[in-house]
Amino acid sequence: MLQAKGIEKSYGQLHILKGVDMQVHRKEIVSIVGASGAGKSTFLHIIGSLDQADKGSVMIKGVDLMSLNEKKLSAFRNQYIGFIFQFHHLLPEFTALENVCIPAFIHKTGKKESERRAAELLELLGLRHRMLHKPAELSGGEQQRVAVARSLINNPAIILADEPSGNLDSENAYALHRMFTSLRDQLDQTFLIVTHNEDLASISDRVVHMKDGNIVDDE
Repeated sequence: MLQAKGIEKSYGQLHILKGVDMQVHRKEIVSIVGASGAGKSTFLHIIGSLDQADKGSVMIKGVDLMSLNEKKLSAFRNQYIGFIFQFHHLLPEFTALENVCIPAFIHKTGKKESERRAAELLELLGLRHRMLHKPAELSGGEQQRVAVARSLINNPAIILADEPSGNLDSENAYALHRMFTSLRDQLDQTFLIVTHNEDLASISDRVVHMKDGNIVDDE
């Protein structure tokens, strides 16, 4: 599903990534772990085309992201890559249902179909009774589940998650981790996750250790 080769990235004199290679297969949950400053989030942002590598290539579903112009890259990212961040980034003026629909609207999916799909996902994630509530009316765990539903709305090839449980208490973090395995099994979803959470790493199919801009171990 994903193949990254020779990814290098520097900011001024600071060499963040030093030729990172990685493959992720369909229906695989892969966690990237390592100390702060190891380059994990930078690598994830490059995979998701939120940042550009200085060298190397990223292929998702056989498409070389480096070969796409800005317009095509934006469209590819919207359709094939889902994002979950530590902070949910929900729009406060919209309901849970409307927040989940936004990527589908950007993809030009019709309103009726978008809302149907969003409602299905929210029900799958246990939020049927909260669909018309705004973020301020939801708990932290519920807000993050809305963000998970939003990441799934366009049936992406891969979900990229950056410290997805970092802002949750232990109970909600555990529930989120189990949700990832359930989505992998039910929706054939693929996940690449940056995390410091040992419990999340432990349920992954593979754990990749990064140190000083390199992969040092791939379990």
